[in-house]
Amino acid sequence: MTAYDVVIVGLGAMGSAAAYHLTKRGASVIGFDRFTPPHTMGSSHGDTRIIREAYHESPAYVPIVQRSYELWAELEREAGETLLRQTGGVMIGPPEGETVAGARRSAELHGLAHEVLDAAEVHRRWPQFRPPHDFAAVYEDRSGILFPERCIAAHLDGASGRGAELRYGTQVSGWAADGDSVTVNSDGGSVSAGRLLITAGAWLPGLVPELDLKLEIERQVLFWFEPAANPNLFDPANCPIYIWEYELDHAFYGFPDLGDGVKIARHHDGRIVDPDTLDRDYVSGEDEQMLRGPLSRVMPDAAGRVIRSEVCMYTNTPDHHYLVGFHPEHPSVLIGSPCSGHGFKMASALGEAFADLLLDGRSRHDLSPFGIGRLLG
Repeated sequence: MTAYDVVIVGLGAMGSAAAYHLTKRGASVIGFDRFTPPHTMGSSHGDTRIIREAYHESPAYVPIVQRSYELWAELEREAGETLLRQTGGVMIGPPEGETVAGARRSAELHGLAHEVLDAAEVHRRWPQFRPPHDFAAVYEDRSGILFPERCIAAHLDGASGRGAELRYGTQVSGWAADGDSVTVNSDGGSVSAGRLLITAGAWLPGLVPELDLKLEIERQVLFWFEPAANPNLFDPANCPIYIWEYELDHAFYGFPDLGDGVKIARHHDGRIVDPDTLDRDYVSGEDEQMLRGPLSRVMPDAAGRVIRSEVCMYTNTPDHHYLVGFHPEHPSVLIGSPCSGHGFKMASALGEAFADLLLDGRSRHDLSPFGIGRLLG
């Protein structure tokens, strides 16, 4: 066995970013992924992801996403390609709902530039949006689009270029911690390292079964629609990213048309699945209708024929917040996922934070709200 500073299990959004930041700091890294990232088997595909600053889930995320903007820009310069496109973003829903009230709370607490709009003003600015008269919205100019496959490839290229050994198509069967070292067993053999980072997403429960974390793997379906009318309204020059809380606690999100249709998906409300038996090819008429129903009410111009659909997964904690923390019995093992369907935008900053935790034992960010203790017992 060869000894490394850190071994990473899972090289998707979080694992690739951690490998990049660890190697930037001079650590020797080996990483494993059962597939070949970027791939379509997990939670980090589908061409686009939203990035937004007025974070309705909790103000605690705002400093992390602000650092993420800085790091995505740095990665863009190194990779020499566009990873983030700023479009602005509008969060629409009942004024008392999590989407609008939560975005306002984060924006006000952190002094973020934003506008609060009524339904009439939303429709005046963006005629493709038709909110009920009693809805409200929060608009922020910094929101935009990340391109996840490019982001993951850039992180992995940066890590391998700095010496990381990345083993794709290799499944990890288990690990054991002993004092100051961790041994990881895979179908390609065993390796040892001073630290282990588990960023395996939907496959995390099988790697730490002793913790009984009560995680749920939720099936999500992404759709690309051909606009039914006024396609120019969905051009990126005329359309921000958007999140619609069309009923309290029920939402969908979407993007402008980047050339292959208007991508829209429901946020949560999917069925619980096993990542190893999930049928990623079958999308039913019921899947489509569950989205088309609310879409036809509030964005009817977008509700044309379906051009394409894909299946992905959320790995959810019970409270839908992140999970970041050291294993309670093994301080050399850091768990860095899951992120409950809203983590990709912060992968750059979380990868940096994981590197800091593994090498220094501390991070610049307050990650205590996401600690593992709240999910135990």
